[in-house]
Amino acid sequence: MNMQNLTVTAPPAPKRLEQMQLPVVMMRDILLKTIFRKNAETVTEIAEAICLPGAVTQELVDMAREQKLLEATGTLNANSGNEMGYQLTDAGKARALDALSQSEYFGAMPVPLAVYREQVKRQSIRNIQVTRDQLTNAMGHLILPNSLLDHLGPAVSAGRSILMYGPPGNGKSSISNGIRDALGDHVYVPRAIEYSGQVITVFDPIVHTEVAQEPEDPNALRRRRRFDERYVMCERPTVVTGGELSLDMLDLVYNPTARTYQAPLQLKSTGGIFIVDDLGRQAEPPQALVNRWIVPLEESKDILALQSGEKFEVPFDTLVIFSTNFHPNEIFDQAALRRIFFKIKIDGPDQENFLKIFAMMARKKGMPLDEGTLVHLLKNKYPAISNIYANYQPGFLIDQMIAICEFEGIPYQMSPDLIDRAWANMFVKDEQIVK
Repeated sequence: MNMQNLTVTAPPAPKRLEQMQLPVVMMRDILLKTIFRKNAETVTEIAEAICLPGAVTQELVDMAREQKLLEATGTLNANSGNEMGYQLTDAGKARALDALSQSEYFGAMPVPLAVYREQVKRQSIRNIQVTRDQLTNAMGHLILPNSLLDHLGPAVSAGRSILMYGPPGNGKSSISNGIRDALGDHVYVPRAIEYSGQVITVFDPIVHTEVAQEPEDPNALRRRRRFDERYVMCERPTVVTGGELSLDMLDLVYNPTARTYQAPLQLKSTGGIFIVDDLGRQAEPPQALVNRWIVPLEESKDILALQSGEKFEVPFDTLVIFSTNFHPNEIFDQAALRRIFFKIKIDGPDQENFLKIFAMMARKKGMPLDEGTLVHLLKNKYPAISNIYANYQPGFLIDQMIAICEFEGIPYQMSPDLIDRAWANMFVKDEQIVK
């Protein structure tokens, strides 16, 4: 059964303050800082700013009033349903400033790590079963042998690590993106989580794509909360890294100015895919990178550390895809390879599929096909490279011919001469340069 977005259980919104499972002082201080920074006055405005239901927000407001940190303004706000307005007292302003000096974080209340773990289980990547049709449709822009889908399908459905290897230019990155598209459902990403009194921001608009919600009825008497709004409903996330990946990018990022943490890449990709492209091109040795993943890959948990040195466990619920142009035996020892669950070789196309790709790319780019030119290409050019075809080559050759036609001021066309000129730019002659 394929998991659709409706089957992912939404995180329930807390109904009472006691259900929050956060330190009371932390909640109170975030309330005060948010009011101070956003000039929120009514309970409705404050609730929207801290992403909590009105009833829970009212409890926090009442607590702050009892402590003489908030006071009612004594006026009703006509633009907010005649709600009572509130403002910080002098003591409240002092407390807000003191709290901001300790941490600049304000806004959405964080989700306790223990509560977040439960949501991760409800939307686990390993709960998904991808069918052959879904994978085929997601790869529809690619021409792949059926045998490749035979291997990819079980790997994706298992939600376990995948190593794709083979010669460059054969679509390993495109296949990784197709796997992402095949997932197709939604997950709930916390705006921030809390551990040991520390705030770790998770939601990242660069990584996470928010799913548009139906607008609220402005005439409704009560605002409907479909789920805990400390979360954002998103497409399953995809993090793509390449040669820039380093080990420190897999650790918590501490902001000394704001005195908060930012989640590392693998935590942001929870419930989705983490693609390590061009493995072997990083400054870190591939073996070192995989060694960092051994515990997460085997135990579905990762270990992070705070500035204090305190270590703690977070969920590791990510489909990790390694992609490399190197043979696995060149960059890994057998212990590391054993921990990567699926190893799939991505070869170049045979001649039949090469011609299919060529025809598809020509049609896409508006280049008319010419049979004589294709015969010339196959008979006179490819034998020089032992008839080794790659998926990138049709697009490359067609783009080169288009550039020549535009420069010469002639209609798009194929000819043996144009193919020869295009071919000259696809490879660099191995020769000695005299300096």
